[in-house]
Amino acid sequence: MFMRSIITISREFGSGGREIGKTLAKELDIPFYDKELLEMASKESGICEELFVKNDESHTNSFLFSLVMGSYPVAADGRINPDLPLNHKIFLAQFDTIRRLGDQGPCVIVGRCADYVLKGNANAINFFLTGDMADKKARILGRYDIEKDKVEDFIKKTDKRRASYYNYYTDQKWGAAPNFDLCINTSKTGIAGAVKLMKDYIEIHEANKS
Repeated sequence: MFMRSIITISREFGSGGREIGKTLAKELDIPFYDKELLEMASKESGICEELFVKNDESHTNSFLFSLVMGSYPVAADGRINPDLPLNHKIFLAQFDTIRRLGDQGPCVIVGRCADYVLKGNANAINFFLTGDMADKKARILGRYDIEKDKVEDFIKKTDKRRASYYNYYTDQKWGAAPNFDLCINTSKTGIAGAVKLMKDYIEIHEANKS
């Protein structure tokens, strides 16, 4: 299969988004970006990576629409305007990195409003992953040092933070089906099943564009 598609994955916490994204990228033999984006955006913008980590998918009117339209404020030399609030500088740096990666060719990008950043890219395919709470709790308990009776609250708070970030920067609703090409419940498919389903969808998408 000749790959042209840029895959974005939005996900509920504990639904297996990173694992699915990495597996999908490996099987398609294309680059994978999740937290790797933070390091890249930091190097390209000159903003401390620690600030990207601290502000990752969180925030303190839609800002992103002006970015997509190319009307966001920049300094005279074309760099990010130093007068912008820090959270906007960080988002803009990630925005530019995601846009550049999308221009470079096929890849898998997890989170960080990538679906909206690449909205004008005809090769973008946007997936949203959800899952049943029991399965998400089991996955998180297996990967994080957290008390069993606190894990559900941890999941809900993380998803609330992700939703707030997405809604704030895109003026769209996080997880709303119309914003994505395909929504998958990983509790129904499992990790391998989700990857297969996504690959099948990509193949159909690629064939329809040929």
